Amino acid sequence: MLNKIKYTPDYIIDRLSRFLLVVSGIMIVLMIFTATYGVARRYFFHSPEPYSYEISTMFLLWSFVLAVAAAERYDRNIRVDFLSSHVPDIARHIILNIASPVAGLFVCSMFAWQGFAAAMYSLKIGAVTMTAWKVPLFPIKIIIPIGYIVLCLVLIAKLYSGIAMLVRGKSEDRTV
Repeated sequence: MLNKIKYTPDYIIDRLSRFLLVVSGIMIVLMIFTATYGVARRYFFHSPEPYSYEISTMFLLWSFVLAVAAAERYDRNIRVDFLSSHVPDIARHIILNIASPVAGLFVCSMFAWQGFAAAMYSLKIGAVTMTAWKVPLFPIKIIIPIGYIVLCLVLIAKLYSGIAMLVRGKSEDRTV
């Protein structure tokens, strides 16, 4: 029973980050189609289409923000091992699995907090893009805090796992 409770948040975070990764992939595919459509209309039909660039920009933002949690979850991020490769295993474990998630939590929580404030402000004033299409900015901006909240959950899970491995005396890197 205790193991089920312990692994349930990890399972939920894993499923959520995988789901957002799939959504991010779909956004990239849609971005490819809209950009191709815009280019085809401009060069083949000599009829520029103003909305494909704006849609592609929205999908690009969403794909990045939604995929960053999965990149951290599966350790697919860029890591500079210049310092950590020259320290003992226990110090490397503390740097990579405890100190880095704490620093990341600080930065990502600020992004989530300020992103939520900006999204709520755009909803309050009814902000729209400055194009002929007049797209409301709230749906675009609310994705930012959602993505960073999921990233915060991933970092909390990584921090918990790093502390648990340190307490048990294991200093190997966590792999999923």
